Amino acid sequence: MNKTLIDRIGNTPLVKSIALNDNPNVSLYFKLEGNNPGGSVKDRAAYNMIKSALDSKKINASTKLIEATSGNTGIALAMIASVFKLQIELVMPETATKERVQTMRAYGAKVTLHPDGIEGARDYAIDKVENEGYFSFNQFANDDNWKAHYKTTGPEIWRDTEGGITHFVSSMGTTGTIMGTSTFLKEQNSEVNIVGVQPTDGSKIPGIRKWPLEYLPKIFEASKVDKTIEVSTAEAKEMSRRLAKEEGILAGMSSGGATSAALKLIQELKSGMVVCIICDRGDRYLSSDLFE
Repeated sequence: MNKTLIDRIGNTPLVKSIALNDNPNVSLYFKLEGNNPGGSVKDRAAYNMIKSALDSKKINASTKLIEATSGNTGIALAMIASVFKLQIELVMPETATKERVQTMRAYGAKVTLHPDGIEGARDYAIDKVENEGYFSFNQFANDDNWKAHYKTTGPEIWRDTEGGITHFVSSMGTTGTIMGTSTFLKEQNSEVNIVGVQPTDGSKIPGIRKWPLEYLPKIFEASKVDKTIEVSTAEAKEMSRRLAKEEGILAGMSSGGATSAALKLIQELKSGMVVCIICDRGDRYLSSDLFE
């Protein structure tokens, strides 16, 4: 047993819904990404982006790193940067929960809170790169983001469903998870249906975005998503609470949104096997009103 923390990224559990799915002809499975060492699906992309940048010598121990993040990517980057002895500044919306900020600082990262949301955080990081010699992984345009899921998430789902998956449901933020997983699953079976989750107009769900055109992630390819389902803030919150109370799965609001979308999808199906990404753990939202 010589496994390091890095070796424990991925191979997360796939568990069957025991309560929320009321369609007996469709099976619903949850991919529990909160079981990654850093507590979210973003461990996969963060490791792949850092390792690839180190291997290609784009960065080294003296490089000034910066990244804009809504939370989970920042935690993952902070954790993996600590393992590789790298210094990183993480820029977040000032509305970020206290747990997220404290976790990043615990790993040794510098945290900057921005008043203008994730768009403002992204602009701040870009300015530091262009004018102060910082290096950004730029998860929104970095192929190593989606390739992490092509190499790991997709193959795990295909293996654990024994090729039986018919529908894959994922929230869309940077879109790395859905792009990489879609690419792999479609190569195995082009009939697998890929469903993206976005917020309804006016809704704010951490980790799920409907980006303005100028901020649309460059890694996003619309052709890799077969269907988009919108969920409201209220639906995402309610489903996060139901996940905990009825399935025993404590997860964040984006996971509640994805589950809400998966259940909407299931109502339309006569048969199938649906896999839904539960992208993080809910304990990093306890200071918010999510579970009140």
